[in-house]
Amino acid sequence: MLASLLLSASVGVGAQTNTPLPHMFDPRSTPADGIYRISRFVLSITGIIFVVVVFLLAYATVKFRQRAGDEDEPPQVYGSNQVELAWTVLPVLVVLILFLATARVIHSIQRTAKPAGAIEVVAIGHQFWWEFRYPALGVVTANELHVPVSDPSHPTPTFITLLSADTDHSFWVPQLAGKTDLIPNHPNSTWIDPHEVGLYLGQCAQYCGTQHAKMLLRVDVEPREAFDRWVQDEKKPAQVTDAVSAGRRVFETTACVNCHTITGTVADGRFGPDLTHLMSRATIASGAATNTHANLRSWIKNPDDLKPGSLMPAMQLSDKDIDALTAYLETLR
Repeated sequence: MLASLLLSASVGVGAQTNTPLPHMFDPRSTPADGIYRISRFVLSITGIIFVVVVFLLAYATVKFRQRAGDEDEPPQVYGSNQVELAWTVLPVLVVLILFLATARVIHSIQRTAKPAGAIEVVAIGHQFWWEFRYPALGVVTANELHVPVSDPSHPTPTFITLLSADTDHSFWVPQLAGKTDLIPNHPNSTWIDPHEVGLYLGQCAQYCGTQHAKMLLRVDVEPREAFDRWVQDEKKPAQVTDAVSAGRRVFETTACVNCHTITGTVADGRFGPDLTHLMSRATIASGAATNTHANLRSWIKNPDDLKPGSLMPAMQLSDKDIDALTAYLETLR
């Protein structure tokens, strides 16, 4: 399962960025560190069992192999209380130890109290993109989650409420936290406290439809000052100049307004990402492509070219209208 997820991540992320691919063996957050340590413990126990079993198989194969002159069947052993007791008690003890160790880690992660000053985010999974809402900060964005770095001396964790707008999804950023499912009509939650500034990659880890493999997400961990500046910028309404008024008219007179929101305009849709600060994002199409002029234009003209199976329709616009609309969207910073 882990290998398949890493493979799908490499297909969607590795081709678009120079950022190292995500993996759980380089934890940068307290929940991820707990999962890493229990994983190493489980791998150690199971590795020892594997080595012992292989050794016994090899020993039995060599020691009791048929030799020249062996014609009679070897003596048969029909029961041994000691052996049966050993292969019953030892596995039970191993399973019990693994169960208790795992339960301890799960409990420590799930029962962590939310401290004062924690950042609160509501993550909503859609086919096939992420919506991030910061209720206390009045910010709405998509696909790229911004959080402040958490200094161990002054922890500022981020607590995330997980909701689904349609089908099952799963929030998974392996360097920051374990996989947590998003289930319709069943709120779930997770939390992270990144210890280092940087970009952390993740994705939906629950098959949710055609574009599951390209339902990617990015977590930007920033110094507190940079995070506060980002929040202030995100609160500002979209700045539109007269030079792109034609593109704004195209946007407001097509079905774009039914799916997307741009603060300060008539667009107030909820089915697609909020576009108020579209150009502040490094990627489009939930991480499927970098946010460049060529990719943005291609995405508007025919979304299936970048993301086959996307639920965003091709609006069948003329090249002139596509150019005007692209120019308008590129002002949304």
